[in-house]
Amino acid sequence: MGAYPMIKAGFVAALIGMGTAAGAVDLPPEIAKKGSLTVAIVPNYPPLEFRDPATSALTGFDVELGEALGKKLGLKIAWQETSFDQFMPSIATGRVDAILSGMTDIATRHETATFVDYLRSGPRFFVQQQRAGDFKDMAALCGKKVGASRRTSFPKEIAAWSEAHCASDPIQFVGTDGSADARTQLKQGRIDAAVQGSETLPYLMDLEPSAYAPIGERISSQYTGLALAVKEKALQQAVADALDAVIADGSYRALLAKWKLNDDDIEKATINAGR
Repeated sequence: MGAYPMIKAGFVAALIGMGTAAGAVDLPPEIAKKGSLTVAIVPNYPPLEFRDPATSALTGFDVELGEALGKKLGLKIAWQETSFDQFMPSIATGRVDAILSGMTDIATRHETATFVDYLRSGPRFFVQQQRAGDFKDMAALCGKKVGASRRTSFPKEIAAWSEAHCASDPIQFVGTDGSADARTQLKQGRIDAAVQGSETLPYLMDLEPSAYAPIGERISSQYTGLALAVKEKALQQAVADALDAVIADGSYRALLAKWKLNDDDIEKATINAGR
């Protein structure tokens, strides 16, 4: 009787080992053979990915999540810096195995890449803290000048929200050269409000305490996903399973808390949920 629990424990351990090995078999042979995943990144999007000002080391939520996924997959993550314009060509030609760099999962990208979604966020209005009293709710933005990067989906989302809520007094949209320019124009009083993704706004507010105040809730919802080649079905499922494992063991939620992304969580990995 005393030996039985030991034998049973060893048997269970063997089964666990067999399960791990079975999971590894599902990886594409070339990935399993090299033992690593080449992942494209542009480290200029804090808090998702950036270089630590003190050490120049890659850091951020995506970087730490990528390393956690790599451990679940039994693969080393080989980060490869590139440009945003090269993301899709790199996946299409096989120069990289994945993209993990704050990339929005939208349907128009599904012909080139398949996304395993790991965050759900969306654009939010914010104003200068000193003017927060002028904007008791989101309706107060109607008729006002609102700026956002013209290179994002924010202009269309702002227009849609304005059409739905502002009737004959629509928001006056001002296109900016990125989010930094939007904040500059906000400080200069050239615009009344700006729009930033909910995944980055808390970080920016920490950088400039008491400078900004968010107004209302996010105006739409979008998924951020890890992009993989469309043909790599086994790798897509393996990454989704790894993400579910990271969620289940609590490390996903710990990373969300560390990087102040609690409002952008998901409960389970999804594939190509973006629209």
